[in-house]
Amino acid sequence: MSLDGDIALLKRVPLFGELPTEQLRLIAFSAVRLDLVPGQVLFREGAKAAGGYVVSGGKLELTVDEGKKHDVVATCETGALIGEVALFIETRRPATATASVASQVIEIDRKLITRMLNEYPHLAVRMRAMLADRLTATVFELGRVRQALAKIDRIQPRRQN
Repeated sequence: MSLDGDIALLKRVPLFGELPTEQLRLIAFSAVRLDLVPGQVLFREGAKAAGGYVVSGGKLELTVDEGKKHDVVATCETGALIGEVALFIETRRPATATASVASQVIEIDRKLITRMLNEYPHLAVRMRAMLADRLTATVFELGRVRQALAKIDRIQPRRQN
């Protein structure tokens, strides 16, 4: 994909969508492009995370290891950002990412994002506001799930051991 194509892709990612073209160009120029073959593992559950990935083509599955079983927890296609938290803090991968078809990703290093936020404080303010809005929406949704689970718990009789 060309630099302009990468910039257009990054504009579609909610976290980066409101960034000025100059900053998107910096991300796109500094990012590493990776091609994955079907079945290739991008990263494993529990590995240290140095940044995030934007899927630029294909499809990846995120799985968690449940004993001998690998449960698919998400499918990520073009435009998906994988590892958003790792762009801001040191963390470990909560799942394994595997290409289910021939795929391409753009790897974005946390050091680049940190440098951008330090050099362009107004971007930090914008990103903070976006993340705060999303966190608020997530907390609201969790409240709704909690209420739904409480209703189910009241309706179903408890099993006796």
